[in-house]
Amino acid sequence: MTPHDPIELELFRHLFASTCEEMGIVLRKTSFSVNIKERRDYSCAIYDAAGQTVAMGDHMPVHLGAMPESVRHVCEAFRLQPGDVAIVNDPFRGGTHLPDITTVAGVFLPRRRNPSFYVATRAHHADVGGMSPGSMPLAREIYQEGIRIPPILLVRRGQIDRPLLSLLLANVRTPEEREGDLLAQLMAMERGQARLATLISRYGLATVNRNVRNLIDYSERMMRATLRSLPGGRYEFSDCLDSDGFGSPPIRIAVAVTLHDGRCRVDFSQSDPQAAGPVNANHAVTLSATAYVFRCLIQEDVPFTAGLLRPLDIINPPGLVTSAQAPAAMAAGNVETSQRITDVLLGALAQAAPHLIPAASSGTMNNLSFGGWDPFRQRPFAYYETIAGGMGASAHDDGPSATHTHMTNSLNTPIEAFEHQFPVRVAAYRVRHGSGGAGRHSGGDGIERRLEFLAPAEVTILADRRTHPPYGLNGGRPGKSGRNFLIRQGRKLALPGKTRFSVNPGEVLAIETPGAGGFGEKSRADSLS
Repeated sequence: MTPHDPIELELFRHLFASTCEEMGIVLRKTSFSVNIKERRDYSCAIYDAAGQTVAMGDHMPVHLGAMPESVRHVCEAFRLQPGDVAIVNDPFRGGTHLPDITTVAGVFLPRRRNPSFYVATRAHHADVGGMSPGSMPLAREIYQEGIRIPPILLVRRGQIDRPLLSLLLANVRTPEEREGDLLAQLMAMERGQARLATLISRYGLATVNRNVRNLIDYSERMMRATLRSLPGGRYEFSDCLDSDGFGSPPIRIAVAVTLHDGRCRVDFSQSDPQAAGPVNANHAVTLSATAYVFRCLIQEDVPFTAGLLRPLDIINPPGLVTSAQAPAAMAAGNVETSQRITDVLLGALAQAAPHLIPAASSGTMNNLSFGGWDPFRQRPFAYYETIAGGMGASAHDDGPSATHTHMTNSLNTPIEAFEHQFPVRVAAYRVRHGSGGAGRHSGGDGIERRLEFLAPAEVTILADRRTHPPYGLNGGRPGKSGRNFLIRQGRKLALPGKTRFSVNPGEVLAIETPGAGGFGEKSRADSLS
């Protein structure tokens, strides 16, 4: 273990983290799409010369834990040179689902042939082609979901590969927006490279690398100390996704968590096989959800580095819904299955640490995508958003309402920005009161969102917790399940959780998101108050 100065270590921790945050600000401010500019569906991170995570911005948990796989695949595919930028979105080569495009570049010092660090961004693009606008389709195979990009150089020695960019843009519905968002990712990485070069110039590479090693070791020590503080033993839990969207029975996700002497074995091998529909997650997504949950166990503000995962042994055999193989459809694995993986991990750990773990949150990102031709602006449009729900109650307090939880850290799209960009009117947007589960502490309430379409559109919903509600803990009641329906010619038509359909002008889509589980039994005094 390298000796370290705790004050210097804290300084470098914030220098690295602020670089990631600044990259994110550049990405957001230079992007074109509502999804990135308003909802902030992006992430930025720094990796050392070996591809180990050094720092991350406070961005999207589902992105950040999976991004090291993208960096690894890029490094295996290329020996990056100064001015090179690789991109990748293939879920079977380090990506998560196709709309998440990752960019990776090296940070080079004078007279050094290999990168001293890597910077990376990941952004959810509102359309990457495929069978449905928004590229979150109800698909049966990856080929239906959009253009699939293996690790490939978009920029070579500082020059954009224009034929390659033209190929990518020819396969999407909104090419100008896609080009703008990709260029924003490149600008964000340039900022990260510049900040790291300045940092190394000021302190020297040896000092910077020493603090990188110490930060990674510090995170590992904090994780081991937290695991030692929990009672040893084997803790099992399972929950399910409602279906795969094609009439399947509920899809079981199961975990067995074994705690022993500062280490943890996390075993997903009893989960169901990969599904026919798009709810499959790859190992990177499962890794991301696991890293998120175990980081949340640490009550101190620990840096998110590669050291957090060192004490964890993750068992996830290929071919499960948590470790799907090609050519499985993957769109909802990153957004829905990641939430259920989180739920089962928290359910298992609640047996070891009931004072730390809340009841289940809404457990779905309520993914909505739509697109078509905008007759008012005379252009194609494609839109994607996630809709918030309730957060689980804990031993200490009620759960917050109307908030994005766990694997998503995005914001809503402001009504003004939404209506300015798309031929859609927000007819209602309010808290779904009474949807949180009862208990000594109540679960947070979900949201009701109603959208009136002003032009014809193709719509896809990928949502869960419509038949299996979020669980309560310690006697708390489950939250209410979500609901979707379409108001057409005055009739209210119920919609399944995962569906694709067409709408006409004047029709209204209503999405009611799940509340969260309550915590603890409600006493008679509570009931009378």
